[in-house]
Amino acid sequence: MKNTNWKVPVIIGVGVLAVILMIVFGVQSSQNKAIALEEQVNTASSDIKVQEKRRVDLVYNLADCVKQYDKHEADTLTAVADGRGSTGDIENVTTAITAVAEAYPELKSNENYKTLMNELSMTENMIAEYRSNYNKQIKEYKRYIRKFPTKQFLGLLGYEVQEYEYLDYNAPVDAPQSLFKED
Repeated sequence: MKNTNWKVPVIIGVGVLAVILMIVFGVQSSQNKAIALEEQVNTASSDIKVQEKRRVDLVYNLADCVKQYDKHEADTLTAVADGRGSTGDIENVTTAITAVAEAYPELKSNENYKTLMNELSMTENMIAEYRSNYNKQIKEYKRYIRKFPTKQFLGLLGYEVQEYEYLDYNAPVDAPQSLFKED
């Protein structure tokens, strides 16, 4: 009988210790998940900022492209008009057009314009997707930190709940104006 008396308290002690460890790990895992969800929200926010920066760059590149194309077109038309007015010879007109095209060999502005417009459109779509993803991440975070018993566990651990706001999709009042004004 003496042999079994020490086994029962050891089994009870190990059981109690296991329950305590499970509670500690359960409570700590709620904080770890909240931190992971915070990081997902921050990553989603960063993704939006990257695409918004890309959009700004594209808009200014597009404006420059249009300015260059307008200048190129005006120079070409001036050269054609001068060629017609001076001699009326079609070879001189062709020579003038060729000369203008050779003066601006790197300008393929029409294609650049189309490419930039396409990229701008894709960027706008990506921004919309990233905003939607950001709002989903906030929803998931807020839902998690408000649940029972997570809310109590986080309070017990002293976790600071982050206040994230859903994105507003209204257009800004200070949208760029007069992109094609002369410098």
